[in-house]
Amino acid sequence: MPAVDLKSQIFNLVELQKIDSEIYALNNQKALKPQVVKELEAAFEEKKKHLSELEKLSLDLQKQRKDRELELASKEENVKKLQTQLYTLKTNKEYQAMLQQIQDAKADSSLIEDKILESMDQVEKSKSDMEKEKQLIKEEEQKFNVEKKKVESDIKAIDERLAQLDAQRKQVEPGIDPKILSQYERILSSRDGLALAAVKDGSCKGCNMLVPPQVINLIQMYERLITCEICNRILYIPDDST
Repeated sequence: MPAVDLKSQIFNLVELQKIDSEIYALNNQKALKPQVVKELEAAFEEKKKHLSELEKLSLDLQKQRKDRELELASKEENVKKLQTQLYTLKTNKEYQAMLQQIQDAKADSSLIEDKILESMDQVEKSKSDMEKEKQLIKEEEQKFNVEKKKVESDIKAIDERLAQLDAQRKQVEPGIDPKILSQYERILSSRDGLALAAVKDGSCKGCNMLVPPQVINLIQMYERLITCEICNRILYIPDDST
């Protein structure tokens, strides 16, 4: 390593680490945003699914009503035919049997009419339920759009801040020796965005492990970069200038 003012290099690294720590945190926040949108979309689609189920139920009920109306029409047509045949019968026994058939057919028709009325009530209720659900979906869609726009706005704000930090980083980088910067960035990429760790109360604040007194002495000598034996982060001792 070329002869450099290591203390000033540490100062610059501290400034760089402040920037990189914020960049790392913002990138983590940004990475979570698509999942937030996905969850919002999933919740909204689930509500729309309920409306689809209500619509299917309404169609089924309408078909059921139509089928019953067709069945009733068939029964009524059958009664008419039986009544026409009634006057062609020659014996009283045949006449009484036909009357019974007509009576049974009319009883069946009456039951079908009751079912049709029941179907009509069910269809009306299903339509009412659908209208309520459509209004609810409309409200939920508005909420979804508001939340989605908020997430998009957050991403935009993060991107703007990242651009500012990138500009700040480019201002600090030239003041750092290339070899030191290379070592710093290698550690940065492998240690969750934290390459530089302060030593406070005799411990590394990167991993909270104790730093031996002799290592602290080496740090204070500023002859070379000292890294933590546990987490491999570059160690420094904060003071008023850093």
